[in-house]
Amino acid sequence: MYKHFFKRCFDFIIALVALICLAPLLLIVTLWLHFANKGGGAFFLQERPGRHAKIFRVIKFKTMSDERDANGRLLPDEQRLTRVGRFLREHHLDELPQLWNVLRGDMAFIGPRPERRFYIEQIVRQDQRYPLLYQIRPGVTSYATLYNGYTDTPEKMLRRLELDLYYLEHRSLFLDLKILWLTFYRIVTGHKF
Repeated sequence: MYKHFFKRCFDFIIALVALICLAPLLLIVTLWLHFANKGGGAFFLQERPGRHAKIFRVIKFKTMSDERDANGRLLPDEQRLTRVGRFLREHHLDELPQLWNVLRGDMAFIGPRPERRFYIEQIVRQDQRYPLLYQIRPGVTSYATLYNGYTDTPEKMLRRLELDLYYLEHRSLFLDLKILWLTFYRIVTGHKF
């Protein structure tokens, strides 16, 4: 029963309370980014497949500039990461706007991180079980993020899939509370993941 109705209620209530409590911080970061990006916006939206592979727009604080080369192509990510963006990423503050995705029901607090379709296609070529993850809402944080960190290689992506499938099979209120607590603890203590 928790796996559906109660988990959604839990997510909704926590997201609503968090948005209310964090409203001043969200406003400060939004204004900081607006001025740091010279009016270029504070938010980054990107389409990702969610529950039942339904496409939704994940929202994050904007951490990169829109700088382009002489041919009009975006510069590499490392060159576009702003000073403010680096700080937000290091402290995982760039993820805070996803509370809105949780409130709307696009995401859950705990679940597999939503991935871009480009990377999903690469993962599926090596392991066709990825679509099993579409049974549940993607999460702001996940079991895999705690134990595998952010993924930047095909090997880490496949390891993350294994951990996400483990979570899918074993999800419970206790496991969600444990993941939520460990995520909060690691962010507060400055642990990199």
